Amino acid sequence: MRQSPVIARRVAAASVSLVLASGVVACAGPKDEDAGSGGGKPAEGGTLTVLNRDPQTDFDPARLYTSGGGNVPSLVFRTLTTRNREDGAKGTEVVPDLATDLGKPSKNATVWTYTLKKGITYEDGSPITSKDVKYGIERSFAAELSGGAPYLRDWLVGGATYQGPYKDKSGKGLASIETPDERTIVFHLNKPEGEFPYLATQTQFAPVPKSKDKGTKYEEHPVSSGPYKVVRNENDGERLRLERNPHWSAKTDPERKAYPDVIDVRSGLDSSVINQRLSASQGADAAAVTAGTNLGPAELARVTGDKKLASHVGTGHFGYTNYLAFNPKVKPFDDPKVRQAVAYAVDRSSVVNAAGGSSLAEPATTYLPNQKSFGYTKYDHFPAGPNGNPQKAKELLKEAGHKDGLTITLTHSNAKDFETSPEIATAIQDALKKAGITVKLQGLEDNDYRDKTHRAKDEPGLFLAHWGADWPSGGPFLAPIFDGRQIVKDGANFNSGFLDDKSVNDEIDEINKLTDLKAAAARWGALDKKIGERALTVPLFHPVYKRLYGKDVKNIVISDWTGVLDVSQVAVRSS
Repeated sequence: MRQSPVIARRVAAASVSLVLASGVVACAGPKDEDAGSGGGKPAEGGTLTVLNRDPQTDFDPARLYTSGGGNVPSLVFRTLTTRNREDGAKGTEVVPDLATDLGKPSKNATVWTYTLKKGITYEDGSPITSKDVKYGIERSFAAELSGGAPYLRDWLVGGATYQGPYKDKSGKGLASIETPDERTIVFHLNKPEGEFPYLATQTQFAPVPKSKDKGTKYEEHPVSSGPYKVVRNENDGERLRLERNPHWSAKTDPERKAYPDVIDVRSGLDSSVINQRLSASQGADAAAVTAGTNLGPAELARVTGDKKLASHVGTGHFGYTNYLAFNPKVKPFDDPKVRQAVAYAVDRSSVVNAAGGSSLAEPATTYLPNQKSFGYTKYDHFPAGPNGNPQKAKELLKEAGHKDGLTITLTHSNAKDFETSPEIATAIQDALKKAGITVKLQGLEDNDYRDKTHRAKDEPGLFLAHWGADWPSGGPFLAPIFDGRQIVKDGANFNSGFLDDKSVNDEIDEINKLTDLKAAAARWGALDKKIGERALTVPLFHPVYKRLYGKDVKNIVISDWTGVLDVSQVAVRSS
């Protein structure tokens, strides 16, 4: 798990790679059924323009860190499974893609067997085989192709020491991936993993024909298994032109609609420019969307006041939580009463306002996002209402020996992201002051902030943090942050509270054995509630994503898996 890309990848923020509801199931953005050429149903044809700030770099399935296969990447790379391309909560389901089903588990979910569909082919018409899927996965272990999700290295037997096919002198590859015939692939895992079907949505599971592999240059023209092929890749993903893959068949791929003839991805644009162009919807921009640029508070206010523009805003929710993180090794946060006092003192209304208002942020009292797929279980161990409870905070501080209050430091980023930035930090500072807590703010440049907060030896006592989902489940949310075995002393550490509780670790293992994902979700929710009593974090808010799209864009689908418009469903022409 990593932070979302917008979401930091998020993985975060869409970026999440990878990112990012109030007891709610998110609803999709408005569908403008009369937009485009004269209304009617979505039809094939035309060019869809995608306007992005960040380039689609490293366009190689081994190197991409995606959730559900990604947005633009999933137009080119099909995987064993994928996300369900539907609005809201239905979109959090995992469904078959290249495989006939979600996989057959055996030996207590330590062995997973997949069968490929018949008739699946590459852009040149050659058949996709199980050996191609195996090879595609093995490439992701090569050091020069790093960057993708790290799970396979941990989960596959022998994965921890495998160095990829380029250094594999035996030529046999990973023994833990078997291909007994051209349509069957079998995975042998180190431990039970009931959520393997979610992992199989990552682009590392995209097939790669060994004969076409060009190592680090493969990204210039990866061989397509999806509805579009790459015909141009300029400046490492700054300009991508995708055209139809003539050998793709909708019969084997019910998920991707592939309405446009061409997808033109243009990156390196300023966020304000992207929103200006989408607002104007002139020329090619009338058939344009963005895969990574949200509306900011000021822009949203302007758009909301314009009925025509407001009808072209998509609203989405992604599994993502912004929170305060404590390091219990740093005084005074070694005392649970001090941590609880901070939790009571927080004014979530002011935090939500600092994040852009209730249209862009929803208050959180649970660590898990409030969506059913994560196992959301409502709780509020330190009820402070919307505006905080400074009196209760003062009582706890007195019990902790700080009757005259105390002074602490809050570390934040200087990046203007409305998540970990000065606006949020100042809102926390003002609220805690009412409880007798003086907060000194330590603002760091973005890279320094990430380094400091993720290094175990340097981690501050209190800092703003956020986490996004690699897939919509409690597993990739709770395990990286609260599993003691994932504490990293000399690398990127995300278990900020350094929790290493055998009962928590054991419960994570037990839930991972479950292949019934609904049953697993209920257990994740219960575990979240149990961990929440420790006050190792203070959940603040879940972001809401608001994104403009051009006036001729039709068939808007926004799932709770990604929280953003799904480019595989969009049409720019009508029948």
